[in-house]
Amino acid sequence: MADFRFIVIGAGMMGAAAARHLSAVGDGVALIGPAEPADRKTHLGVFSSHYDEARITRGFDGDPVWAELAKRSIGRYAQIEAESGIPFYHEAGCLFAGNGKGLGGDYVASALSAQGRLGLEVETFAASQMGARFPMFHLPGDHQGWFEPRNAGYVNPRALVKAQIKIAECRGATLIRETAVRVSDTAFGVEVMTAEGQRYTAEKVIVAAGGFTNMADLLPVNVDMAATGRTIAFFELDADKQRAFASMPSTIVLAENAEDIVYILPPVRYPDGKLYLKIGGESEKGRLETLSEAVRWFHSDGTASEVDFLVKRAVELMPELTGCPVTSGSCVASITRTGYPYIGYTQSSNIAVLTGGNFVAAKSSDEIGRLGAVLLLDGQLEEVDFARSVAPVFA
Repeated sequence: MADFRFIVIGAGMMGAAAARHLSAVGDGVALIGPAEPADRKTHLGVFSSHYDEARITRGFDGDPVWAELAKRSIGRYAQIEAESGIPFYHEAGCLFAGNGKGLGGDYVASALSAQGRLGLEVETFAASQMGARFPMFHLPGDHQGWFEPRNAGYVNPRALVKAQIKIAECRGATLIRETAVRVSDTAFGVEVMTAEGQRYTAEKVIVAAGGFTNMADLLPVNVDMAATGRTIAFFELDADKQRAFASMPSTIVLAENAEDIVYILPPVRYPDGKLYLKIGGESEKGRLETLSEAVRWFHSDGTASEVDFLVKRAVELMPELTGCPVTSGSCVASITRTGYPYIGYTQSSNIAVLTGGNFVAAKSSDEIGRLGAVLLLDGQLEEVDFARSVAPVFA
């Protein structure tokens, strides 16, 4: 007899959400994944990119699948906060700014076309209005704005994961703070071996290991997904700077090509007690193929040239940041062939995969996790849950 009915491998944003949804319908759920390391610089095992304090959330999206995934997740934020007692959502609003041309213009046009269907509240600002409405920015003279004031802002990913896990455990799920290294389909169910030397069995397993999905023997065949390192820069704000940016929303500055897009988080307090404004981009393309490469990347402070680009861009857009102390960090984006998360079974009918955030999934992680739970419980997804869009592609 198996130890568990379902095992979720990966205690990050998707895996924790899947465990919560599975725990709502029965016993026999286990969530396997290590805790955040006490010292990032010396840790030699797997990491998670949710080890941070802020991720943008919004319903305004140029892709209809991602827009719906976000809407469903955002609609459950209050429920998760209430049931767990852990606050994680901050309704700061979300601003998109751009000149309406090229890639950015196409994105906005598509997002606006879905506004009514999704029931989104979006305020539109002409270029001439932007300075008065968003005085913390010094945007190019041709940049318009599209602002989502409600059901948008940012989530604390650390707190969201804690909330998901707390609810799952309260419902009877078992949290195992170990690292899975091998998953095997046997005649008696699925066997999971951990780096700590333990063996666990289940009727079905779903692998939600993020960028590390292909870096261990977790799937019968690897998924077609690139783990890509991304650099982020942090501006430390003193009391004066905090006042200057106090009313700032989460912001995405669009561009005519993807390499020039940047996202900016408003001031957020980090565990060291200081407030930081964070900026990141989408230009880095380097792949991380092995665990050792990924560990070295997480030990780093990102790419120096990318830090320089982000700092230059931030000061152009927000001159008040001039002179602020700057630090940087690293995270990993899991980019799939389809541009959507992979949620489906592998060549084994007992081993499924749940991965592929594509650098935009934090806000939608609860719904992505729910779909992973539906897959295990029902054996398949229906088109209402984007079955074809999220079907895994294998390498």
